[in-house]
Amino acid sequence: MKKFVWFSSLVLAFALLLSACGTPAPVATQPPAATQPPATQPPTTEAPTEAAPTEAAAAPFRVAVVMPSAINDLAFSQSMYDALTRIQQEMGPDKFEFVYSENMFVVDDAAAAIRDYASQGYNLVIAHGSQYGSSLQEIAPDFPQTSFAWGTTVDTFGQPNIFAYEAASQEGGYVNGVLAATLSKSGIMGVVGPIETGDAKLYVDGFKAGAVATKPGVTVNVNYIGSFSDVALASEAATTHIAAGADVMTGSAQMVVGAIGKAKDANVLWFGTQSNQTSLAPTIVVANQVYHWEIALREMISLIQSGTLGGKTFTANLANGGEVIEFNPDYKLPAEAKALADSTIKGIIDGTIKITLP
Repeated sequence: MKKFVWFSSLVLAFALLLSACGTPAPVATQPPAATQPPATQPPTTEAPTEAAPTEAAAAPFRVAVVMPSAINDLAFSQSMYDALTRIQQEMGPDKFEFVYSENMFVVDDAAAAIRDYASQGYNLVIAHGSQYGSSLQEIAPDFPQTSFAWGTTVDTFGQPNIFAYEAASQEGGYVNGVLAATLSKSGIMGVVGPIETGDAKLYVDGFKAGAVATKPGVTVNVNYIGSFSDVALASEAATTHIAAGADVMTGSAQMVVGAIGKAKDANVLWFGTQSNQTSLAPTIVVANQVYHWEIALREMISLIQSGTLGGKTFTANLANGGEVIEFNPDYKLPAEAKALADSTIKGIIDGTIKITLP
């Protein structure tokens, strides 16, 4: 009996010992909350499912633009590039991105680029050239959730996802014409035009109207060379104007760099349009009508973000800041001429000056 009691006590003591030193609980095998996760795990405590909404909310507005010439052409293409750059500075690079295809003077190549950008899901695809209209008319219906824009024109083709934009370039042309007639000593001015269409024709007609309204007896010789990009032809046209006695010249489109070179060589005054061309010849450039397309871009972006993908036309003019007369600070413009230019700008904006075009 004593042996049995002793044996039972021994078994009970052994059982208690096993209970105190047995297999650890499962939680003890897990790292404590403050322990760094293993190297094979992401070094973050943020759940992947929580990152997706944050990334979606932060997605930037994306724009692609196709342009007929270089982004530094000091004319039509640069005017759009500069505007997109300003928008990016305003919104921030984390909220606005843009890409571009330049020198797309072959329309079929431009159409392929437009379609490619649309297939990549850009919020807005801009066809910056009136020559791209027929291509855009065919492409836009294939991408109903993508917004498109083109200019300079007022035609949206009745498509709900196409915006159109234009420049009232006759306004800045008129101001430049007023100044040109005021500064000309020979009374002869030369104009180098590209193709007689769009904002180029408006500008030329406005320049002539401003010059004639200021000095009815002046001569304004206009030469359309039939090209937006032929620098050699623009140079020849400028040479012809100078030989005819012009002491002031102007012109439109990217080919005018050739004409400006000839004007500089002959010390003939120059008035620019579309972009600021002062850097090409600081001694002879008087003033420039500069396009600020951001006035249209801002509204397009707002409309797209609120669900309106197109169907509206925008006009850049002196009143809304879409056109700005930028004077060359290095050219010593007489005070009375500057005052006349300022009063002309004011008159166009308030409607007291009516521009009559041929």
